[in-house]
Amino acid sequence: MLSKNNAAGKRVLLISCNYAPEPNGIGKYNGELINWLATKGYHCTVLTTYPYYPEWKINASYRSKKYFFSREIIIAGSKPVKVYRCPHYVPALPSGGKRVLQDFTFSLAAFGKMLHLLLQRRFDAVITIAPSFHLGLLATAYKSLRNTRFIYHIQDMQIEAAGSLGMLRSPWLLQQLFRLEKYILRRADVVSSISPQMVNSIAVKASREVQLFPNWVDVDRYFPLDNRAALKEKFGFSADNKVILYSGALGEKQGLENVLLAARQLQHRRDIRFVICGDGPYRQRLEALAAEWQVEHVTFLPLQPASHFNLFLNMADLHLVIQRGQASDLVMPSKLTTILAVGGVPVVTANEGSGLHQLISQHRIGISVIADDAAALSRAIADALAGETSHIAANARRYAQEQLAIDHIMERFEREILQAP
Repeated sequence: MLSKNNAAGKRVLLISCNYAPEPNGIGKYNGELINWLATKGYHCTVLTTYPYYPEWKINASYRSKKYFFSREIIIAGSKPVKVYRCPHYVPALPSGGKRVLQDFTFSLAAFGKMLHLLLQRRFDAVITIAPSFHLGLLATAYKSLRNTRFIYHIQDMQIEAAGSLGMLRSPWLLQQLFRLEKYILRRADVVSSISPQMVNSIAVKASREVQLFPNWVDVDRYFPLDNRAALKEKFGFSADNKVILYSGALGEKQGLENVLLAARQLQHRRDIRFVICGDGPYRQRLEALAAEWQVEHVTFLPLQPASHFNLFLNMADLHLVIQRGQASDLVMPSKLTTILAVGGVPVVTANEGSGLHQLISQHRIGISVIADDAAALSRAIADALAGETSHIAANARRYAQEQLAIDHIMERFEREILQAP
């Protein structure tokens, strides 16, 4: 582990559309990354937007400021973290075109704030998180003018996902976006991503080395409990219910209609309760489909507060990790880390040969199901409930402790990416 002396005086700038207090996804990880660095002694600054995810509307605490620039000071350890928030467009019903507009408005606002930051003391490193991929242009400009280290970290392969899922349909536009991305990739000092398959794909298209920097979990905050029956009653279910939980983003790339179809096929099982936990514009569509298809044993809940999220996860007999087949190697579902940490049993839609399928199979930490197949999903759920899964739960917790603990991953990031020559 590097000592705090290595961090003394080091200045880090993070540029991203997402940041705390967003409760999940990229914003959550960005908040934890900066908090860890600040606690170790780094002087951290964040250039971001107002929190809007996963509801796709500005957080109520920030709504009065949403048309203006603002600055916050957050104390992490003994260090103040400066957070500059920029106004930007947030579509109530996101689509490919509207997301392009959203990205453009943040980039424009962030460019103005970058001019201000250029006049301040030089940052030793600029970390840009993709998506949105084009924010790397801001870091590229800063690097050129101030000769600083540019780290480009890719959470989702945004352009490929937009094309595969039909969110962007113009071949010409996709080609221009890929060209712009390649320009950024070749000018970064370090490029990193969160899974081996994403690392390999990016390395091929960029013709350069790409580092593995996976997502993490706090294994002291998320851990197994042995009072599942009592927890079910705490959250409004019967102690003998079999709870099948999906908790996370509700969007196009998940393909959550298949959860409703699987639930309909298991309608005869009165002991099973499907729980879909999350917010956002897509939730209304799912609720409408559940009513139209007369799926009676599905409960919709809002995202749960962090204060009892560990209890909530421990309530479930099975956890659903759902995404469309086209996205199997383009994104790595962040919800999986906390599921593994609590010793949950994940049922994961991942086609054979995909990186997610290989991860689940190699470490025996879940049950893989072919993507976009509701019948296969319902069979996997029924088989898992009828079978023995304690070994999967034990493997999941062990994998989280040995491979995903935040200190283990962040110490390697500091040593091999942030401070490497």
